[in-house]
Amino acid sequence: MSLTRYFKNLLATSTLLLLATGYALAEPAAELRGTGDLGVVIERATGSVALVDTSAKTVLRHIEGLGDLSHASVKFTRDARYAFVFGRDGGLTKLDLLTGEVVERVIQSGNSIGGAISQDGRFVAVGNYEPGGVKIFDVETLELLLDVPTTYEKEDGTTDQSKVVGLVDIPDNRFIFTLFDAGEIWILDMSTTEPELTKFRDIGSMPYDALITSNGRYYIAGLFGEDGLAMLDLWSPEQGVQRILPDYGRGEERLPVYKMPHLEGWAMAGDRAFFPAVGRNEVLVANTSDWSLNGRIEVHGQPIFVMSRPDERQVWVTFAHPLNDRVQVIDTQTLEVIQTIEAGESILHKEFTPRGEHIWISARDSNQVVVYDTRTFEELARLSAESPSGIFFTHRAHQIGL
Repeated sequence: MSLTRYFKNLLATSTLLLLATGYALAEPAAELRGTGDLGVVIERATGSVALVDTSAKTVLRHIEGLGDLSHASVKFTRDARYAFVFGRDGGLTKLDLLTGEVVERVIQSGNSIGGAISQDGRFVAVGNYEPGGVKIFDVETLELLLDVPTTYEKEDGTTDQSKVVGLVDIPDNRFIFTLFDAGEIWILDMSTTEPELTKFRDIGSMPYDALITSNGRYYIAGLFGEDGLAMLDLWSPEQGVQRILPDYGRGEERLPVYKMPHLEGWAMAGDRAFFPAVGRNEVLVANTSDWSLNGRIEVHGQPIFVMSRPDERQVWVTFAHPLNDRVQVIDTQTLEVIQTIEAGESILHKEFTPRGEHIWISARDSNQVVVYDTRTFEELARLSAESPSGIFFTHRAHQIGL
């Protein structure tokens, strides 16, 4: 008997044995896939999110029951399998991106405004408006590990808890956040057995938002109660909080502000920072070596989000109502607007794919997410979504502050 016939007979006999003993597989094994090209789109009107595939440019499914998602944000675990959704109703929800299911959901406060995951991936922190303070949870179980009250003394001598804004992760397994009512910046060090707090006081009036630069060096808080910005150099924290761009704000001429710009929407490109002017139809340009203002770019409306493509060659800008019907693109070398795109109604949030070849844009009142090629500006896809707002892709899992 030839070897070929021998192995054919052996295979046939083995198959018959499996069938006889009931071990034959009724269905093929589930297809394996990674999470590197997945993302989450907030659907604020329905308290749901759309799970999306950025390679196929499709919506995989909608996940419901997530509560109030106005101003919601999303963070991803180190392995990019799970997404944490921070809801405005104080809800903290853990989603499994592979199964598309809610793993756990807790209502941890009355009103929250975002959060972060620690450098080592063990802790998820939530910043709260009501009753204030920061809470730290175990990433795996959502067990509450630490409750940090943001108690401060008011002018009349009484104490209260401050609202928390601008909570992000920073190197060395720390979190940094800003106290709106107290005008302070705090650093929470989770690298030791006993967490430690460092406080920087009197940073300015009513800090309303903050950002961290991509290298984790500069933490910058915007001030609603006065002009200028408060900056902490985390490479030299002993220098304390410095005031930069002292004229940033509404200035002496108190212009109407339709929506305060989001500091998280600043763009860094080379040695320049691009950021929205307050109450003006301008994008401002600063030199990051000394944080001096050295340029103004006239744009379509009052800018809200100013975001750079990953290669820092372009900056894409969206605007406040009532001129929120389009997006503009700025060339970071010439400092000129090179493209204007009418993507739909109520344009605001956007997200680049990890290497920047595509950008996804939410058209809230059109109930669509629109995908564009960032080189040709060609429209590639329109996906249905219920009042889409924030867009978050899993590559954020590996970036400081995102």
